[in-house]
Amino acid sequence: MLKKFFKKIYQETKAYIVDSWFFLLTLLVIFVVMTYQLPYYIDTGGGTIAIDDRIQIENETESEGSFNMAYVSEVRATVPTYLLSYVFNTWERVKIADTKIDPTETQEDVEIRDHLYLDTANQTAIQLAYQKAGKEFHITDQKTRIAYVAQGAITDLQVGDTILSIDGEDVSNFDSLTSIVNTKNVGDVLSLQVLRNEEQVSATATIQGTEENKIIGITLMQKYEYETNPEITLSFLASESGPSGGLLLSLAIYDKLIDEDLTKGYKIVGTGTIGADGSVGAIGGVTYKLRGAVNSKADLFIVPAGENYEDAMAFKEEKGYDIDIIGVRTFDEAVEALRNYQG
Repeated sequence: MLKKFFKKIYQETKAYIVDSWFFLLTLLVIFVVMTYQLPYYIDTGGGTIAIDDRIQIENETESEGSFNMAYVSEVRATVPTYLLSYVFNTWERVKIADTKIDPTETQEDVEIRDHLYLDTANQTAIQLAYQKAGKEFHITDQKTRIAYVAQGAITDLQVGDTILSIDGEDVSNFDSLTSIVNTKNVGDVLSLQVLRNEEQVSATATIQGTEENKIIGITLMQKYEYETNPEITLSFLASESGPSGGLLLSLAIYDKLIDEDLTKGYKIVGTGTIGADGSVGAIGGVTYKLRGAVNSKADLFIVPAGENYEDAMAFKEEKGYDIDIIGVRTFDEAVEALRNYQG
């Protein structure tokens, strides 16, 4: 009885497939076309992130307004979104190859490096804000991480690796790594211990270049472990990366550490990298970020002075946006501009 039942099911299924093969094939083709990923990203617009949702400081002071980071929404292109990018003039196509330093990089390399940029921006913003506010910030440990492996490097090191030692000597920062490399000769093969995906593994790297300029073909970023008083906690999402929120993060932290309310009740959105010396660096996608600020009903948009500011002002005039825009070169300029801002 059971055998006859399964035989009947099989025969009916087979008959359905035979009778409906064209329909099923059409569905398969549509599915492939709709989901096949093209070698592009589509920048579809901008948005804002409330910094209060990302940081908490012990005994922080309250503000009437808010600081917000601007971002660009980016999706992997499929055939439909690629075609729609020609319909919607606010959508922009970006070749994935253009996001890589060289063609041999994987997309995972790019994503890891972008998260390293975020980590660096966060630690720089915290250190700068605490120092400007006269609060305690102490570096307790340093880690040297790989942000890029050059195309011609003779090594099995990977982007994201944390270098622990070279030939048995501990590596804690750039200087210690450089000192070790400079004691070797061009052509020497170094034996490294690195932390990769939370596991310690062995790797090698061959010294290249000249005796005057020895290299192993990697770019490094310094990651700090630190203690602060008051304590600070950051909680960024896994999907968030890049350095462009550094300026606004440093301003928001500083505002929480001082008695003065820099926001004066306004919604402040902005973008820009931040250096350890307080310098503000240019970013990409400023018009998308301005659109996001306007859509979130921001009162003030802060951008790096220079080309970013000029592009933002031109876009504001073109679209007739009702928003104030300030261009700044340094953290101190930004603080002074906020103190003088009248809305």
